[in-house]
Amino acid sequence: MEEVFFTSMRGTSLLKRFIKPEEIANLVTYIASPLSAATNGAALRADGGVIKSAF
Repeated sequence: MEEVFFTSMRGTSLLKRFIKPEEIANLVTYIASPLSAATNGAALRADGGVIKSAF
C-alpha cells in the first residue's frame, strides 16, 4: 500500500516512504540539545521533502 501511495499520490516525495515516529523523536532530541545551538531562524521539517520540479 505504501509503495502504491507514493507512486501514484506522492510521486515527488524524496524518501518514497512514510516517516517513523523515531525520526520525529530524533529531530526533537536534536532541537532540544546543545548541538542545535547554531540552528536558529530555520523551519525544520521531518517529512522527507518534496521535489516540485525536476528543472
